[in-house]
Order: sequence, then C-alpha cells, then structure tokens
Amino acid sequence: MMRAMRVIYKPVFVVVAVTFIGWLAYGQVTDILGGGRDVVLKVNGQSVRATQFQVALQNAIEESRRRGGGRLSREDEQQLQDQVTDQFIQRILLEREYRRLGIQVSDDEIRQMARSTPPPQILRQIMEDPTFQTNGQFDITKWQRYLGSASEEFRAQIEALYREYLPERKLEEYLTADVYVSDAKLWRMWRDQHESVTVAVLAVRPEQIPDSLAPVSDAELERYYIAHKGDFKRPATAWLSFVAQPKVPDVTDTAAALANARRLRAEIARGAAKFEDVAKKESADSGSGARGGDLGWVKRTETGFDPQFLAALRRLAPGELSQPAPSSFGYHLIRVDAAKGDSLHVRHILIPIVPQGRHLDQIDARTDSLDHLAAEQTDGARLDTAAQRLDLPVAQAPKLIQGDRLTLGRYVIPDVSVWAFEARPGETSPVIEGERANYVFRLDSLYAAGTPPLAQVRDRVLAAARSEKKHAIARQRATEALAALASAPDVLQGGRARGLPVDKLGPFTRLSPPSAIAREPAVEGAAFGLRPGQRTGVLVGTTGGGCFILQGIARQAADSAAWLKQRDQQRETIVRAAQQARVQQYLAALRAQAQVVDRRKEVFRPTTSEGGA
Repeated sequence: MMRAMRVIYKPVFVVVAVTFIGWLAYGQVTDILGGGRDVVLKVNGQSVRATQFQVALQNAIEESRRRGGGRLSREDEQQLQDQVTDQFIQRILLEREYRRLGIQVSDDEIRQMARSTPPPQILRQIMEDPTFQTNGQFDITKWQRYLGSASEEFRAQIEALYREYLPERKLEEYLTADVYVSDAKLWRMWRDQHESVTVAVLAVRPEQIPDSLAPVSDAELERYYIAHKGDFKRPATAWLSFVAQPKVPDVTDTAAALANARRLRAEIARGAAKFEDVAKKESADSGSGARGGDLGWVKRTETGFDPQFLAALRRLAPGELSQPAPSSFGYHLIRVDAAKGDSLHVRHILIPIVPQGRHLDQIDARTDSLDHLAAEQTDGARLDTAAQRLDLPVAQAPKLIQGDRLTLGRYVIPDVSVWAFEARPGETSPVIEGERANYVFRLDSLYAAGTPPLAQVRDRVLAAARSEKKHAIARQRATEALAALASAPDVLQGGRARGLPVDKLGPFTRLSPPSAIAREPAVEGAAFGLRPGQRTGVLVGTTGGGCFILQGIARQAADSAAWLKQRDQQRETIVRAAQQARVQQYLAALRAQAQVVDRRKEVFRPTTSEGGA
C-alpha cells in the first residue's frame, strides 16, 4: 500500500493545489489589509491577489513540466497563465452561484461518495493502478481499504476533491433537470441520417466567370473599400530579421552519444542498473521516460514511428535488449517485454545526439559573443555588425501575425511571438534558444491591428469587388437558364442538350450531402423538399454565392421500424449531449455577464533592457 501511496500522492497533491481551496477568504482579507495595488483580477468585485495568482500559476507550470518535461516557452507560459485566469474566474462565479442557489455539501454526502467511487478528477488514474484492481478490473473494496489506512493529510486532500466536485454535480443536476428530447425530435434526427434523395442540379458559380467579364474601375474600387472597411481589418503583424548561431551536432557528438548508449546498455546487461531506472534518469523522451521507457503496445507494421526504430524493434525477441539503434532522433536502447500476435509491448531509452564537449564550448562561446554584440539593443544596426563579426548571415523571418507562433522550416521558435509585440521597431531580442540554433531577432516593422489604407490592401479589395460583380452575373445567367428550360420536362436531359452545367447528385442524406452543395444548407434543404419531377426556381447560395436550379429525381424514406428499435439508446445519447451543452451555455452566460477587471499586464509588466555593450 505504501508503494501505491507514493505513486499517486504527488498527482493528487497537484490536482488539489490548483483547485484554489481557501483562496477566496484569503483574497478578501488581503484586499482589506493591503490595498489594491497587487490585485491581478477582479471578478464581480472579488479580488485575486498577485501572490494567489502566482502560486496557482507556478503549480500549473510545474505540472506541465512534470507531464511534458523540458523548458516552457513564453508562449507556453502565456497559455498556462490564460488557463489559470479562466480557472480563477470560473471558480469565483461558481462559488457565488452555489451560495445564491443554496448548494451545499454535507459530510455524509462526502462519505457516501467515497464509498462508491474515487474522486472523478483522478478516477482514471486510480482505476488503472494495479493496486486497486482484482483480475485486471477496478475493485472498489481495495479503494475503500486504501482510504481507511491512508494518512490524515491524504484523506484531507481527497475530501477537498469531493467537495469541489459535488457542488458542480448538484449545479449540473439543477440546470439539466428539465432536459428532454421528444419522440418527434428523435425521429427527425433519425430521418436526417437515413432518408435519401437523388436530384438534378444546374449550378452557375461566380468563380467560373472570367475576370475580363467583371472589370472594376478605380472609382468602383474606392467606393467598395469605403463601404466594406470592416471586412479588411487585420491583426497586428510583425516583420523580423534574425541571426542564427547553429548548434547542429557533428561527428564527434555522434560518436559520444553512441559511446554513452553503449555504456548504459552494458550497465543494464550486467545488472548494475534497471532498464526502467535508466530510462527515467537518462532518456531524452520525457513522456515515456517518466514511465520507465514504456511505449505501450506497438504493432510491427506501425507507421507512426521512425522507420529505423521499427526495423530494430522487429529484430528483437521478448526479453531481449537491443544494441544501440540509430534513428532520426538519436540512439535507442529497446526492449520488448511481451508479444501478442502482431503487437509488441515495448520500452526504450533515447540517447540524443547533441553538441557536447569542445564542440559545445565553441557554440556557447559564439552564442555569448552574439549576446554581447547584438542582444537586447535599441540600435538595430548592432545585429548587422554582429553578423559581420561572427560571419553569420542576416535572414528574414516569415511574416508573424499576433497570436501565431514563429516557424522556421519545421521548427517552432519559442518566445519570439510574445517578444515581437512587446518590442519597438529597431529593437533586438534576447538570445532565444531554439532546437537547432540560438537566435537574436530584430523587429524591423510592426503593423498595428485595424483597417490598413487602401494602398496596402488593394489586391484584396479588388478581388472582393470583382467577386461581387461576378455574383451578379451568375444570378443573371441562372435566370436565363431557368427560362430556357421552362418547356423541358427533364432538367438533366434538357440542360445537357443545351450545353448547360447540369449534374445528377445522389442518393444522399441530409447529413452527407455531396460536395457540390455541401456548403449551401438552403440548397440542400430544398433538395429534400422536392417530389420526383418537381423543380425549384433560382436558388442563391448563402455561402459560396453560386446560383442553383434543382429537380427531384427519387426519394428513399427512412425506416420507422428500425428507428423504434434503437429509440431509447438514441434518447440517452442525445440527452447527455444536450445536458452538457446546457451547462456550457450557462457557464458562458455567467462569464459574459461578469464584470472582470484583468490587470495582469499592469501587475506583471515585463522589464526591458536598453543598455548596449
């Protein structure tokens, strides 16, 4: 039992750490004693202090590192900060709703739930732990015995999880008590899945009209721009230059990685170390490394792994430890623990090929020079000078839109997409460590969010104005085609005889329309309203703007007897989805009506260095 306690103690503690138990009262007290200078958030008058926020954020960062390993980029940290903010806001709003609705949790309710199930927040983790299983299945009696023998501190943490979950469940029951789906609605949903039609469709699409038939004068372009300025708003955009100091391994690094892999294999083979312990300590694959190198069950024909890795894997018998196997990621030590048919239960240790020794010292020295000469400068010319001194090129980065991450080739470069929109044009970044190089960036220019002048978006405005003209031409052509087919009893035959763009579509259901009309719900709906032989007038699409004429050919009704056989199961599935949607709508409405003051940028304002070397 003590082994299981150690295994699940920290994850449970992490879950509890981010539930904000007790911080509401703390925030009220410090708001009175300390004034409001360090208030990060205010939600309907309820304050969240910087200390509270930083503790929760640090817990989230540590948990993220524990799961994924390695350094977090500024983008990652900003994403976690947003998540913690959302958690604080939702927790405040929920606590107020509990008080307003009189939702409480008694000790008896906690005890009853503890007897029947682990806390839902850690349910999967508990159910998959062999400590709580009998014959491979979760055994509630083992969980109950475990709780009875656990420490007071552990039981207090488990109780906190129940106290967090039970009010949420009660609120959900309150909100969804009246959710019901009638037989009529269930039948419509079944019919939409199973009723099918076949139709003839004549389509005139604006994009098929040549540009020469839709000219746009300068005066028309100006008028269109003025009338549709809101359509051309853009997010903030940055243009960057950069210098990169490569840190690509050389042959000596490869030889060192291979020697390290051989040394580790020898330790495992002679029993000086366990494979699982070496994986946890040495493997560069942090995900499997934390599990003792466990990759789970892998098919011999798996396509999601490196081909060299798979080739080495297929040569192993159960229990056999591989020689160091190269791949695009480095060297692997592989062990097959079991085999079932075409599947293998695999563990591996990844030894990366990275710069080290004298080569790493050289890279670090050049990176220090780049830092000294060019990083965090207000004079952007220092980057060009540094590039000349270090014999490195100055390159142009792709256009960076605020909210996106910067990608160079197949590598995402951390931190840049945050720094670029905090800096001023001409400034240079700190040294930013990427996977294959160390970088210093320069902000060359920055476009603020908003509507740019016509000259900057002329091509976009021209395309939009021309498209509007093409839509008008398409409607005119469709109207002429309808008149030409007025005397033809069959649209398909009559249209083809006249060289018109007409096709037969179907059979298809409402949920699987053909691509020709899939983006046009009004046209799709009209198809199911036609009797065989009946035709529509000109239908104008609401999405692509095409014009359509339809004629019914055949219809296959849905099977009502088959529907009745599965109706109860269908209702259960639909009701559960409707309940979840109701709760999400309620939470969204709470958030929309809340008065939220977000002072993160003010309280955690970044400091910048303007000094030069």
